[in-house]
Amino acid sequence: MISKRIINRSRANFSIIWLPLITIVLFAGCTENGQPLEVNDETISNEEQVTDWLAYGRTHSEKRFGPQDDINVNNVQDLKVDWYMDLPGDVGLVSTPLVVDGIMYFTGTMNIVRAVNAVTGEFIWSFDPEVGKSIRGKKQAGFVHNRGLSFYKGKVFGATWDGRLFALDANSGEKLWMVQTFDPERALYITGAPKAFKDKVLIGNGGTENGPSRGFVTAYHADTGEEAWKFYIVPGNPAEGFESEAMKMAAETWKGEWWKHGGGGNAWHGFTYDPDFDVLYIGTGNGSPWNQKIRSPGGGDNLFLCSIVALDPDTGEYKWHYQTTPGESWDFNSTMDIVLADLVIEGEEIKAILHAPKNGFFYVINRANGQLISAEPFVETSWATSIDLETGRPVETENIRYENGPVYITPGANGAHVWQAMSYNPTTGLTYIPALHEGFVYTDAGIDLEEWRSVEFVGGTGVWLYPPEKQPRDYMASLIAWDPVHQKEVWSVPQETFWNGGTLTTAGNLVFQGRSDGMLLAYNAESGEVVWEYNAGLGISAPPITYKINGRQYISVLVGWGGIYAGVGGQDAYDMGWAYGVHSRRLITFSLEGEADMPPLPEPYFPQPLAVHEFEVDQNLVAKGANQYYTRACNRCHGSGGISGGMAPDLRASAICIDKEAFTKIVKEGSRVDRGMPHYKDINEEEISGLMHFIRNCANAGLASD
Repeated sequence: MISKRIINRSRANFSIIWLPLITIVLFAGCTENGQPLEVNDETISNEEQVTDWLAYGRTHSEKRFGPQDDINVNNVQDLKVDWYMDLPGDVGLVSTPLVVDGIMYFTGTMNIVRAVNAVTGEFIWSFDPEVGKSIRGKKQAGFVHNRGLSFYKGKVFGATWDGRLFALDANSGEKLWMVQTFDPERALYITGAPKAFKDKVLIGNGGTENGPSRGFVTAYHADTGEEAWKFYIVPGNPAEGFESEAMKMAAETWKGEWWKHGGGGNAWHGFTYDPDFDVLYIGTGNGSPWNQKIRSPGGGDNLFLCSIVALDPDTGEYKWHYQTTPGESWDFNSTMDIVLADLVIEGEEIKAILHAPKNGFFYVINRANGQLISAEPFVETSWATSIDLETGRPVETENIRYENGPVYITPGANGAHVWQAMSYNPTTGLTYIPALHEGFVYTDAGIDLEEWRSVEFVGGTGVWLYPPEKQPRDYMASLIAWDPVHQKEVWSVPQETFWNGGTLTTAGNLVFQGRSDGMLLAYNAESGEVVWEYNAGLGISAPPITYKINGRQYISVLVGWGGIYAGVGGQDAYDMGWAYGVHSRRLITFSLEGEADMPPLPEPYFPQPLAVHEFEVDQNLVAKGANQYYTRACNRCHGSGGISGGMAPDLRASAICIDKEAFTKIVKEGSRVDRGMPHYKDINEEEISGLMHFIRNCANAGLASD
């Protein structure tokens, strides 16, 4: 779909319709012979090129390292806005933009893809996969945000919340093909970026908390969209046979009738192609459900949960694996960055994987054979004291599967490091990790472990989580500079706010990171000293990128508070002040020569619950409404107790929630499905009334606490 968009640059505001192809080529960068850049595995693997940002982590190594040093620790204080683009229709923005031949490609809310000129910010084209139309009338699970795109041989690859993978012509935005990657009747979703390599494109999915889920990844032919191969992450019902010898092997590590629960392992992020060994690595997810006593009674490692799995990129056949969390019971995904680096350890050159998953240990793995080299905790890890280097297994502490009652576990289910990207600087030899410091009390008290079942689109984890009396630190997050050779922290910066953005590091001895409080900062990569800061006026969840065109280096970042914490963060997320619909999302690009006059965004805003004295709350209906609110996962966007962190409207402050006709049109008839609001056509009148009374009860509680 080609559309019109308002663009902002310097002091001028103007509208541009799709630019002709000849104009795009004039704006674009070219190779030395004047021909457009051929983006293939060779070019994506080139660590030395400075012009483009060709893949999610810039190159196949996923380092997120920019070799440019035009912007450096000595002059970064002169960094200013060069151009910007307002995105008033977007909500959460967590995407990594790509830059290819002078064109920037990025994905926004509801999986809309845009292409703009990377030098001027001028609009070129957009493609709307019409997710709202696709999901209308269906049950849904998922989020309106997405982490990025992939580019390969003239095509842009994207994916939709509802499970579609598509290829676009990079010049025009025209759809070339689109495929459905999973059964749309299943409670799965896609929030991750596809991975293009060797004329294929890979995609996974999420959904372990939304129903009985068996994880898999699928590779499609980049030219046609035809399926090339599929790899299941956990074994299915043995009576139906196994898809591969790998699944037969994995089944030996499971107990009971695990397939009835799905098993989990969904790989929703963390894909890396290694051209040195011609291997594809996938990071795998948590169990479905989390509680192993339900999922696999009797224990077992439960392969290939929480692992790095090496596959043949041509066939999808299993090569080797390393499991970070055997018998996982805490939501300790290993779907985080898989970074490739060449290290010298005790005089030996090693081609290594660097991996910092949710479980709190930093792993260095020999990617030639999958053998563990070293592992040390980079945050507090009460679930295990260490990793045994001979076996590669964690040395677990007592009662960590809450078999003897409630237990306090660090890190908690939010993890020590989530999808917010870490980066590796080969000059400093350091990895820069956006870390979290949080624990939870886990217990399955009151749960019937034999009868418990996860229901499609209702879901469940099979365990209760409670906040502890005291968290492990006085601050909830930090930026950590980690030495992977000596496995130690070199410096760290405490952060008062939670859920900060991913990192970028450069040859200019810099580390860039956006924070949830709206600040974009540059740090001295060697010392952690803040050397530049900029108030973007809105929380930042996306990681920055860098590129260089016509001798000018740029830093670019999508500014738009988002991700699951903006939905479920409750009072803490609310207190950020990034209320839904108040602050326009933006794409901001900086340079040393920048002169753009960008108007500020509004001050933080805190929606106040409406006082509606004529609405008499019925506590019987409140109880029914609470059941609807949580079983239909309203809390994932609108917040627990109706306290919105900014992903969706704060229902306590909405007049629609006291107007039954208007409320019914949205909830039952799907009048706002194009904005990502689910369409619950099966909800009845009493359930609608219950929701309204529950929301008013939450509003009254908010008024009483003020």
